[in-house]
Amino acid sequence: MLPCMASNQQTRPGLGELAKDTAKGRIGIVMGELGGRVQIRPIGGREWDAMPDMVVQPSAREELSARLAIRNGNSRDGL
Repeated sequence: MLPCMASNQQTRPGLGELAKDTAKGRIGIVMGELGGRVQIRPIGGREWDAMPDMVVQPSAREELSARLAIRNGNSRDGL
């Protein structure tokens, strides 16, 4: 299942939405918030914590690329 997010939203991404950590330049899915930090899970790999003010919506191109990576991963896994 792909997370849903409109590319034109102006708020910080919420739970289950794609997000970009501008400090690391990485994109993942927001999994929650704990201790004043946003927990983000990448398409593949380990979750990391990001400072809330560094978490933004990805650009339309970044979002498309991330969605394609998710689909490709699901396809490889037989989902």
